[in-house]
This record gives sequence, structure tokens and C-alpha cells, in this order.
Amino acid sequence: MTHSYEATIIQLIKQDSMRLQALHCVQQLDFPQCYLAAGFVRNLAWDHLHQYKNPTPLNDLDVIYFDPEENDPEAFRKYEQLLNQKMPEMNWQVRNQARMHIRNGDEPYKNSLDAMSHWPEKETAVAVRKTGPDTYECLSSFGFESLFNLEVTLNPLRPRELFEQRVASKQWLSLWPLLIIRQDNNPLLYK
Repeated sequence: MTHSYEATIIQLIKQDSMRLQALHCVQQLDFPQCYLAAGFVRNLAWDHLHQYKNPTPLNDLDVIYFDPEENDPEAFRKYEQLLNQKMPEMNWQVRNQARMHIRNGDEPYKNSLDAMSHWPEKETAVAVRKTGPDTYECLSSFGFESLFNLEVTLNPLRPRELFEQRVASKQWLSLWPLLIIRQDNNPLLYK
């Protein structure tokens, strides 16, 4: 079943020229375990499930990679500048997931997939990368089923307050009114 979700994501990406261009730019960085993640994939799926004809604008493009050998904690700034030169209309956010455990107060992450498993919502822990001229790889720490079931689920590794703040501040229910917000596997009503 997961394969069909991945195939749907890839099919949707191939119909989106901005996403194709962004994936091409990120592929050229040639970083280890490098993906476009979070809203880049999540919003695309939710737009599709809401049958929106035009994509919801992205606040930013989250680029993740995993390089435990990288010593410069500010390296992400030059990578963001490189991407801004290629697509200046986008707000690039580049982060080495091998360092993010420090900010989050976690044990060191093992790889990009493990790092995403610590993100506040399960459905945000999704990513995609271009692997060849016309091939792509999708990745999810929690699978794709809840994403395609229009759920937003609290990751139990993160505080409920952070989850609730993100749901409210990002206005997901206004943008995608069919979403179901879940905490502790129970649907919640938000307004």
C-alpha cells in the first residue's frame, strides 16, 4: 500500500513545475541523505486530497541532509545562498539533521529518517528527493497512510503544547478544512 502513496506523490510532483525545479536544484547539491521535506510533500498531498486546482503557497522549502562530518554549524547559510541564486523566489531552509538533536535536546540522530521521526507531527515527517533524470525517492518516518487520510497527528516524542501551537499558527484547518487533528489517537475539534 505504501508504494501506491509514494507513486501518487511522485505523480503529483511531476505535474508541478516549481517542485520539479526545486528538486533538481537540491539534487545538484549532492549532499548525503538530502531531501526536500515537510510541507513540500505534506501540502502537495493535502492540496490533492482537497481537489485544489492551484497549489497552496509554501512558506519555505525545507531541505534536510545528514552529514555527521560537517564541522561548521553555520554551513547551512551558504547552502541557502546557493539555492537562493538558483530559485530566488523561494524561502530556502537548509538544515543538517546530524546537528539538529542539539537544538531539540535529543540523543544524536542516526540518519535523516531518524531525525524526521522527532518532528512534532507525524504527517510532516515526509520527504522526497530526485535520484536520477526522471526518478524520485519518497521517505516517511511514520508511513504515508495518515497523510493520505487527512490526519495531523501529535508525535508523542514532542510536547503537546508545541503541536497545538503549530496547528493554530500554521492555520492548517483554514487552509485544508477536511483535516482531522489527532492527539493520543483521538480526533480533536479545533476552530
